[in-house]
Amino acid sequence: MKSASTPPPPPLARFERVHTTEVDEARTAVGEAFCPHHLIPLHGTGQVDARLHSARAGHIGLHYLDYGSSVRIAPGELSTFYLIQIPLAGKAEVRCGGDRIVSDPGMASVPAPDHLLEMRWSEHNPQLIVRIERLRLEDHLSRMLGRPLSEPIRFDLGMDLTDPGIRSWRRVVDLLVDEVDGDGEIQNEPIAMSEVERLLLSRLVLAQPNNYSGLLHRRPPRVASRPIRHAAELIQAHASEPLCVEDVAEAVGLSVRALQEGFRRHLDTTPMNYVREVRLQRAHDDLVAADPTRDSVTDIALRWGFLHAGRFSVLYRERFGEPPSVTLRR
Repeated sequence: MKSASTPPPPPLARFERVHTTEVDEARTAVGEAFCPHHLIPLHGTGQVDARLHSARAGHIGLHYLDYGSSVRIAPGELSTFYLIQIPLAGKAEVRCGGDRIVSDPGMASVPAPDHLLEMRWSEHNPQLIVRIERLRLEDHLSRMLGRPLSEPIRFDLGMDLTDPGIRSWRRVVDLLVDEVDGDGEIQNEPIAMSEVERLLLSRLVLAQPNNYSGLLHRRPPRVASRPIRHAAELIQAHASEPLCVEDVAEAVGLSVRALQEGFRRHLDTTPMNYVREVRLQRAHDDLVAADPTRDSVTDIALRWGFLHAGRFSVLYRERFGEPPSVTLRR
C-alpha cells in the first residue's frame, strides 16, 4: 500500500515570520509586514491558524499569508504601498472605495492605496502577495511616460489572471519567488536584479488596466535621430551598470514610448535589444579573457544580466557562431 505523498511546502517556506493560532500575535506580525489593521475571526472559536512568510527581492516584497480560517481584515488606507493579492485557493471578498470583487485563483486584487480597504477571506484562502512601494512604482511610471504623474495610479481592483498580459507578469513574479526560495544568484547580480524588477513594474502598469493606460498605449510622436544617437552612446558607456529603458529615456529627455519609437525608426531595433547586443559583446569579451578553471559561463552571463543560461547560449551562438563554452575553453 502506497503512502500518501507529502504535499509541497508553501511558497517562501524558508522565510516564516509567524505560525500561530493567536489572533493578536497574527495581527502584530502581519501589521509589521504591511500596516496596522483590524483582524476579526468570523467563526465561533475566535482563533486562527495563521502563517506568514516574508522575503524581499530587490525592492519587491514577496509574502505568503494564510489565516487558515475565515477572517475580516480592515486596514483602512494602505497609503504608501500597492499590494497585488493572488489567492492560491479559496476566495475573498475585497472592497476598496466604492468597488467590490470576489477574488479567487482566477482573479487577484489590486487595491488603491488611497481608498479604504476591507476584506473577508474565506477559510483556507492562502494568498501570494506582492508588495510594491508607492513611490517606486509612481517614479517608474513617470519615467515611462516622460512626465510627472497628475494623480496616483489607480488600477482596476480585479486582476484577471487568465489575461495573456497578466500571465506574462505572473511569470516574472514566479521567477522571483523561485529565485528567493532556491537562494538563486539573480539577487546577487545587480544588473540581473534590476532587469527583473523593471520587467515586473513595466508589465504591471501595461497589463493591468489603470487610469494611465490610455497614455501608455497612445502612439508616440516621431523623434529626431540626435537623441537616439545620444541614447545609444549612453548605453555603450553604462552597459556594466544596472540600466533600464526608463533610465535612458529620462537621460535624453524622452518618454519610454518615444525612445522605443525612435530606436525602431533610426536603428531598426528596440532600446532593450540594443542593450542586449552591447552586453552580449561584453560577455564575449569576458569569456575570451576568462580563466576556465575559475570562471563559468553562467557566472559571466548573470554578470551581464542574462538570467537563463540556455537562452544566453542560444543568443550567443547566433551572434558569434559558437557556444559560449567553446569561447571560454579556447
